Amino acid sequence: MSRALCAKCYRSRMEKIGVTYHPKSEAARSVAEQVRATLASSVVDVWMASAWDDEARAEHVPGTELIICCGGDGTVLRAARAVIPHPVTLLGVNLGRLGFLTEVTPPELFERLDGVVSGEGRIETRAMMQTQMLRDGAHIDGTHDALNDVVVGRASIGRTVQFSVRTNGTLVGSYRADGVIIATATGSTAYSLSVGGPIMHPESKELLMTPVAPHLAPANSVVLPVGSVAEVEIARGQKALASIDGQGESELMGGDIVRVRTSEHTARFLRLGPSGDFFSRVGRRLNWRSE
Repeated sequence: MSRALCAKCYRSRMEKIGVTYHPKSEAARSVAEQVRATLASSVVDVWMASAWDDEARAEHVPGTELIICCGGDGTVLRAARAVIPHPVTLLGVNLGRLGFLTEVTPPELFERLDGVVSGEGRIETRAMMQTQMLRDGAHIDGTHDALNDVVVGRASIGRTVQFSVRTNGTLVGSYRADGVIIATATGSTAYSLSVGGPIMHPESKELLMTPVAPHLAPANSVVLPVGSVAEVEIARGQKALASIDGQGESELMGGDIVRVRTSEHTARFLRLGPSGDFFSRVGRRLNWRSE
């Protein structure tokens, strides 16, 4: 039976930990190597892999209790998808810019590393989305899970794309716009925020739909209740692109549908601060606070 962390906390010392890093960042790789070396004497199984090495991660993830992600939010996003369906907890180390998904800086990590291995902290569970793309009723490009957002947008610069959005079969609106963002609460501080969407508490389960630069229409966001299924249908004669968590693109044709619903999988983050620390982090990242 897996020793995966419980929903809120854990107490026994961990035996298998992974360390991932952004392969294009020498700083991230250096920190990852230091973490592995530090843990080697006290943890039974410590593995290390590039955040882009899907094969290595797939080999090591089963049985892993914690993955320490060295990089930025993109490194954490890749890890969140890579651990599915295993209930592995993530700890993000910020070597990027904003770091909404990361928890500690490298000095803070090394200061608290032994406590983390021994059971310090709490688990924050975040909703993910399941995405399917359909053409003439048939699935294309498989099924994908996303932690941040699914973006359906124009296929070329200087052109808009026409599409409609439905939820549970009801038409929300038809738009001619740069695109539309379907986001989780986690994704509410990403692309959706940059186009005026609201910030949601990270453990909220609702989905957020935000049009991007709609022509002759207000760019109002809509919060979809828990259990909603959102569908974006590309108008006939149009072309578009779909992106999941900003990593990779799929080409769409007129009549194609992108279907998004809450996933059965969740992302689990190790948090070392109090539950209200999210608001402090957002305030600091967005320069809302003077200190």
